[in-house]
Order: sequence, then structure tokens, then C-alpha cells
Amino acid sequence: MSVAELGQQLPAAPARPAPLWRVARRLAGGVAVIVPIVAISSFITYSLGSLSGSDPAATILGQSGTAVTPASLHRLDSALGLDRPLVVQWLNWLGHAVQGDLGRSYFTQIPVSQSIAQRFPVDLSVVALAALIAIVVGGSAGIVAATRRGGIVDRTITLICSVLSTLPAFVVGIVLVVIFAMGLRMLPGNGYVPPGQSVSQWLSHIILPSLALAAQVSVDIARQLRTSLVAVLEQNYIVGAKVRGLSRRRILFGHALRNAAGPALAVLGYSVPLLITGAVAAEAVFSLPGLGQLVLSASETHDIPVVQGVLLVTSCFVIVCNLTVNELLRWLRPGDER
Repeated sequence: MSVAELGQQLPAAPARPAPLWRVARRLAGGVAVIVPIVAISSFITYSLGSLSGSDPAATILGQSGTAVTPASLHRLDSALGLDRPLVVQWLNWLGHAVQGDLGRSYFTQIPVSQSIAQRFPVDLSVVALAALIAIVVGGSAGIVAATRRGGIVDRTITLICSVLSTLPAFVVGIVLVVIFAMGLRMLPGNGYVPPGQSVSQWLSHIILPSLALAAQVSVDIARQLRTSLVAVLEQNYIVGAKVRGLSRRRILFGHALRNAAGPALAVLGYSVPLLITGAVAAEAVFSLPGLGQLVLSASETHDIPVVQGVLLVTSCFVIVCNLTVNELLRWLRPGDER
């Protein structure tokens, strides 16, 4: 193959931004995908309350000290709408949920949406910072390993990734607490401070749980990016770019990385549910007042509305994150319609 032919294989210039009508069509398509998924997931979530075998009316009457009789059970079931068919209950609950009303706790009478609004920022802070750390650390490690493949740096990064991949998030969290909170006393090992109260204190309290969650995701991103970037750097158009005298930095960040980032980005999207479940474990290790502790206490008391509300919110969050990643993947793919 001649030098001219290699040069012609360079990626074309980025396409112009898509017209507004095309963007609107894609957004409408995304909404059309979200609606049935949310409906199905909400039905499954709501059905878990019935499948649990618990009797909310009996539990509430027992907690309040009221005599549990068939008549009192019937009255409370009717007041709560639990004497209706499951599908009718679900449709009624879903109709209120769309309006932001997830019901009230059976025992505290606090609106479920209010409890979630107080707790969700804790998990969102930890998950968002963990994702950012994973992108920066895992992306940097993958790029360095790919550009120095076969060398001591590549082997060192591979070894570190192999070790970290065997450690669960809660184990990494305990190690971080022992080192940075108990040993060096650099960071607090438990508790939470809202950013509205103190940004610096907020960051110092979420950095360790975020690092614990980011460890596994960083490893997955680094491995995937290294593999895909090594393959891209061996493509003919990269050789053509070198022959044409383009700088190494421009070749790497202007052409190769965009084509190689897709699989790593997909790994990040698949890791969102793992980050959320990991955040629940991190709450226990770092004593964070997040959704995990809310669901745990609600499960112990059979507070069904709270459990259903949290599951619905987290399901919607995962769905939105995955659809966002899909849109980013479409943007990264050369030649895709944008």
C-alpha cells in the first residue's frame, strides 16, 4: 500500500451537528424507549410487595398497639387500597408516582419522595465522584499501558489491575479507612456533611467511599481501553497519519482515542448498577445516610411504600444513565447519523 493510500485512510473531519429536527426525533425515540421500560420495571417493583408475603395492615396495627381483628384488618386494607386487584393498585400507585407522589411511610407517615430527596444526594455524590475518578484513573492507565505496551509500565499497570480486580469494594473501603482515617488521619472515616453546609467537608467525607467504588470500575475501564487502543493504533490510517508527519499527541487524542473509547464507555454504562449497589455497601462501611440505609430500615419493618419508591427511583436512574451512554456511543462511532 502506498503512502498516499495510507494518508487517504485518515478519519474524515467530524460531521456537522445534526439538525434540530433530527435531535428532536432522537429524543422522542429515547422517551419512547424509556416509557415502557419504566412501566415494566415499576410493575415488577410494585409486585415485590405482594410477593414478599407481608401483611402491612397487621404490621401497622401491631406497631400502633391496636387490636388485630378481622374487622380492623379489613378497614385498614380498604383505607390503604390493598383490597383491590394488584393491577389496579399498581396503576393507581404509578399514576401518583408520575406526579411525584410515591405514597407515605406506613409508620412515620413521612412522604416517601421527601425521604428519598433527603437521602438520594448522598448516593448520587458518591456515585458521580466514583465515576469521575474511574474515568480519569482508568482512562489514563489504559492510555499509558497501550502507548507503552510490552514495557515495564504496561506490565506494572496490568499487575495492579489484576490485584485490584480481586478485591470487593467494601474490602477496599476498609483498607482506605485503616490507612487514611485511622493511620494517617488525613480524612474522616465516617459520616456525611451536605455540600450546602461545607463543600470542603462534603468532599472530604465522600472521597474515601468514592475511591472504594471507583477501584473496580477503573480496572475494567483501563483493561478495555488498553485492549481497544492497542488494536486501533495498529490500523492502517494510524500508520498513514504517522507517515504524513502528524504529531503523536494529535494522532492519539485526535484520531485513535475517539475510535477506541467506545468499548470503555460501554463498560462505564454497564457499571452504573454496580456503582449503586456498591454505594449501599459503602454506606455501611462509612456510615453514610443514603438510600441503602433507608431501604434496610424499611425492609426490617416491612414498610413497603418506602422500598417500592427507592427501587423505582434507582431503576429510573440506571435506565437514564444507560440511555445517555448509548447516545455518547452513537456520537463516538464514525459515520453514525448525528
